[in-house]
Amino acid sequence: MDVMGDKATLFETGRFVQPSSREDTETPDETGELADEAAEELRQRLAAEAGDVEAMSVLGAMLLRRGDLDGAEPHLRAATAAGDRAAANNLGVLLHQRGYADEAAGWWRIAAVAGSAAAAHALGRHHRERGDEPAAEYWLRQSAEQGHTLGAYALADLLEHRGDAAAEQWMRVAAERGHREAAYRLARALDRKPAREADGDNGVQAAEEAEQWYRQAAARGHRRAALHLGSILERRGELKEAGRWYLTSAKDGEARAACALGFLLRDAGDTENAAVWWLRAAQDGDGNAANALGALHAERGETQTAERWYRAAMDAGDVNGAYNLGLLCAEQGRTTQAEQWYRRAAYAGHREAANALAILLLQGGDETGAEPWFSKAAEAGSVDAAFNLGILHAGRGEEKAALRWYERAAAAGHTEAALQVGIARLRDGDEQEAERHLRCAAGGGSAEAAYRLATVLDARRPPEPAHELGEPVHRRSECEEWYERAASQGHRRAQVRVGMLAAARGDVVEAARWYREAAEAGSRNGAFNLGLLLAREGSEPEAAVWWTRAADAGHGRAALRLALVYARRGELAEGQRWADRAVSLGPDSVTERAARLRDALRQELSA
Repeated sequence: MDVMGDKATLFETGRFVQPSSREDTETPDETGELADEAAEELRQRLAAEAGDVEAMSVLGAMLLRRGDLDGAEPHLRAATAAGDRAAANNLGVLLHQRGYADEAAGWWRIAAVAGSAAAAHALGRHHRERGDEPAAEYWLRQSAEQGHTLGAYALADLLEHRGDAAAEQWMRVAAERGHREAAYRLARALDRKPAREADGDNGVQAAEEAEQWYRQAAARGHRRAALHLGSILERRGELKEAGRWYLTSAKDGEARAACALGFLLRDAGDTENAAVWWLRAAQDGDGNAANALGALHAERGETQTAERWYRAAMDAGDVNGAYNLGLLCAEQGRTTQAEQWYRRAAYAGHREAANALAILLLQGGDETGAEPWFSKAAEAGSVDAAFNLGILHAGRGEEKAALRWYERAAAAGHTEAALQVGIARLRDGDEQEAERHLRCAAGGGSAEAAYRLATVLDARRPPEPAHELGEPVHRRSECEEWYERAASQGHRRAQVRVGMLAAARGDVVEAARWYREAAEAGSRNGAFNLGLLLAREGSEPEAAVWWTRAADAGHGRAALRLALVYARRGELAEGQRWADRAVSLGPDSVTERAARLRDALRQELSA
């Protein structure tokens, strides 16, 4: 069983060792760096023929490393017969390569009993491959306790498989001795600790230690460690260093790193190079990269290419591909195909696809078919689906059910849902809860929530204190700030209210500006108030223009003002017409006054 994650050479398996003078080390003899390998082999061969046991062992190891099993076997057997434990271990390696696993285990046992840590490691792995975990643990522990790095790693792997807490200890031992896969797996275990531990300080410490082990593994060429290290640095905002590790990992063939590097480049505005890395990742089967390429081509209007990449993402097992295909078809008005792709993604568990499918069905008049998909999406965590369920129930008059879904969406940060909860709580008289939700919605950018919050605060505001000389003292209150925020977002009633507050403190120019904005946006109250302001400033003709706009929109007081204007001008018939309009529009106080004026004008006209 090879080391997880990386291909292993013969030396790295731990099943091949050099002989006794180096105490069963697993690294190749460095004498080859000092002399020509052929000359060294000849020297060892001559010594072996002269009966040198160590030379037999070394020569057998050299031939085994070169793949000359037939040449290596007699030398290893001879050295083993003479009691060389390294030769016994390597003879086991040779027999294992020939397919004689049980015979290999016998020689490994002999070497392990003689104190070979490498043989104990090989024997432990042999027993684990056979399913004999107690025997595997025994021999792997023997190897690990003798300082064998791969023995420590294999023991940690076995214990982790069982869920034994001691696994981390041995994984740490292997990592400290330079095993890069152990360093990576130790980092992964530590990385998951913050989510499990209640103590925040321990969580932070584990995360910091995990980063250190990722660095060690990445520095030794572990591409997945480099990917995770890049991700940590990106979250922390250290984008330059994150990019370097993503690049290292991507060049080593890690598709996810190539994809992440693409997103980093895109965010930096370099879409061309982002596309290069996404292409590389997508060709290696990364569905996320294929989706990114699809989105890039869709933005450019290249819908056919976009569709091809979305299909590639779907083929790679990324359900987002089907969802994005649905979005693409919906944008093109291909409703039937959009529904097909949404369904495919929704059945695969894509919650936003389920929500989109429900909306599509609802738009087609199929409320019965839409509701289960909204529910499925909401239960899976879609905030928009929860809000949409609230709208659905509210439309049926099911206020309690609607509020329940609104509250669920609001708790997840949905601005409009928070507004609806605030409105419902105001209606129920729970002003404190209403204020809390309105603040959330207003803070999220809802102009309506900002306006309603301002009205709640406005109702509580005490009267302005008078200055000791009788002049009013104006202090900018919180409710005014919310009115102004809503007004600046185009909320017409807030604009009228801000205008009224400005007029109250004598700022006619500011009041006129806000009234005009509201009036031009269609506010009849804004138009009426602007008319009042202009009339007070002596611009009655212009005031009449705005009153006319307000009256045409159904403002009774504006119609009454127009009736009075025309009556003063002597245009009695026009005055009577506007008086009739005011009577019909109301409210009661306007109706009463307009009726008296209308009757007076009739008498004048009939006289």
